[in-house]
Amino acid sequence: MITKRIIPCLDVKDGRVVKGVNFKGLGDVASPVDLAGYYSKCGADELVFYDITASAEGRKLFTDILRETASKVFIPLTVGGGINTIEDFDRVLKSGADKVSVNSGAIKNPSLIEQAAKIYGNQCVVLSVDVKRVDGSFRVFAKGGREDTGLEAVSWIKRGIESGAGEIVLNSIDTDGVKNGFDLEMLDAVCRISDVPVIASGGAGSIDDFITLFKTLPRVDAGLAASIFHFGTVKINDLKRKMAECGISARIMED
Repeated sequence: MITKRIIPCLDVKDGRVVKGVNFKGLGDVASPVDLAGYYSKCGADELVFYDITASAEGRKLFTDILRETASKVFIPLTVGGGINTIEDFDRVLKSGADKVSVNSGAIKNPSLIEQAAKIYGNQCVVLSVDVKRVDGSFRVFAKGGREDTGLEAVSWIKRGIESGAGEIVLNSIDTDGVKNGFDLEMLDAVCRISDVPVIASGGAGSIDDFITLFKTLPRVDAGLAASIFHFGTVKINDLKRKMAECGISARIMED
């Protein structure tokens, strides 16, 4: 049985972790350096660091805060935000990332995925997709959920996998921060066409939401969340113990 991963997400703006609802109304949470160190010690399987305004502001990801954050992390670290070129991949990897997440940059230049996969390997390239329902279809959004690209999400993700993406992070804008559960319909549509790991993001509000996710969609490899971990609503090891009780394989840290 494949072990399911639990991944906290650090949405970073101006050097601070923030969180909102449906990608809007961002409020200050904490220092990414402090949170990264905490999660690395308390049972998280991986960590995601997004510089969430880099693309919208047309700038490169802040590497100084990334380096400091990476120095506190002893689990795999995925980093994204403002990744538009191979040079951006190289810079972020040299700053301490294990994997690089590309979103708006791949929309502007789809060949970026293939180029990066050839240089760094598929396992290093994560395609992150922000998706929202528009007129009954799953639509890809860019620039931190601000811009409707017109792309149909499932076909875009399939194209990304064929180009060399080794992992998919599916961010449902519809359920982001709402805490009513993951977007199972959207995730199911993506799992059906994916032969690489799929990470569910957006909507977790309780331990039961993760249980429902993995029981309903066993092909989902990991659950990603932010506020429920940041504010202590759910403790990661408590979540993993419950998963194990429900027959879902999880890596549990000893107390």
